[in-house]
Amino acid sequence: MTSAATTNTPSIDDHQHLRLRLKPRGPVTGFVDGGWWPRSRDLPAELPELLAVLAVRLGPVESVSYHLDTWGPTPRRIVLDGRLVRLAGYRSQHPATIDVISAAHRVTLLVVAPDAAPDAAHSALMAAGHRGNVDQVDALLLPEPVPDS
Repeated sequence: MTSAATTNTPSIDDHQHLRLRLKPRGPVTGFVDGGWWPRSRDLPAELPELLAVLAVRLGPVESVSYHLDTWGPTPRRIVLDGRLVRLAGYRSQHPATIDVISAAHRVTLLVVAPDAAPDAAHSALMAAGHRGNVDQVDALLLPEPVPDS
């Protein structure tokens, strides 16, 4: 038997605290479509706010795939605003990404570790959300080189 968690979508005021950066709409380039910096490794608790914002661009979200070992215990599905969202964990998915899928769109997000230093997290989010970014996931997570003095 599979389990499902029921969650209500947060209010609009809650979205001001979502740490998300998406590439502008346009031709698809690169390995990711933006970056997300969750506050914890509790995927069912983190997803409602993220999916509410992404639904504006994608339409209703149907599923989310993630790296199985990156997140804590996760049910196979959650219910958001009365809609079922499937959650699928894979060991083959890059540990620092999630895919958010609607009927017509897929968005791959770089996931910055919740405990990342704020400056490093900000840099990764800005790079991942830059229109022309084509860096691979691991390169996006590297700290900026420090110039020689």
